[in-house]
Amino acid sequence: MAIDALVLPLLKVPLFQGLKPLQLTEIARRADRIVYKPGDVIVTARAETDAAVLVISGEAVRTDGPGLSGDSEDIPPGALISEMTMLIETECSSTVVARTPVRALRITRSEMLAHMTADPSLADHFIEKISGRLSAFVEDLRAIDRSLSAETEDASAVPPAEASAAEAPAVLH
Repeated sequence: MAIDALVLPLLKVPLFQGLKPLQLTEIARRADRIVYKPGDVIVTARAETDAAVLVISGEAVRTDGPGLSGDSEDIPPGALISEMTMLIETECSSTVVARTPVRALRITRSEMLAHMTADPSLADHFIEKISGRLSAFVEDLRAIDRSLSAETEDASAVPPAEASAAEAPAVLH
């Protein structure tokens, strides 16, 4: 696999967008190139791992994890699986299994930390990207909170006497 063929998929991952070409090339160079056979488990839910996996080609499915609708969910080429495990010690949230042969880059935490030590601007980039995601998540939660507060205020704005009259059955004479 030529290094350019590995850098291109990295460019499509939001976490890596904005990095310099040399930084991306170094991430690809440090990553393990791996081929999973059909049926191989790529990551396991609730298990600790030390690497993220970037699917380069092939078909994989998520068979366990939060928000899974149905028995499985397709994982497309270009997906970065378990991305935070390449930066910090954490458990995977999902199980992903290869359906066909899957060519992938396995980006280990030890190599990523060594790269960030050699190039601190890489760590700054990840901090900025992750902080941006957290800020967007917090803003989404605030919007939900405002929406729920508005609904609660609307419901409490109806005077109790009117609410009782509206709920009382009609009396027929």
